[in-house]
Amino acid sequence: MLWVLTHHDRLRFTELQQRLPAVSPKVLTQRLRQLERDGLVTRTYHAEMPPRVEYEPTDLGRTLSPVFQTLVTWANSHLDQVIAARRRYDAAGPV
Repeated sequence: MLWVLTHHDRLRFTELQQRLPAVSPKVLTQRLRQLERDGLVTRTYHAEMPPRVEYEPTDLGRTLSPVFQTLVTWANSHLDQVIAARRRYDAAGPV
């Protein structure tokens, strides 16, 4: 979620939902509130019709960009191994 915001800078709630389809609206709301409380995300409410709410990373949240880039680099280097491990695990069946 925070990676998506740092990658896109500012998104509306519905745009975040579209980019994170596996996350339910309830969980998305909870996580955004936590990130806002932690000072990593700013929520801006625009009083218009219909109301518009936008989320964007704070300066503190943006400091995590290098961490996200490191994770992307790692994933690109090791994704084949992760996929192979998943296949082995799934082939073994439930324990």
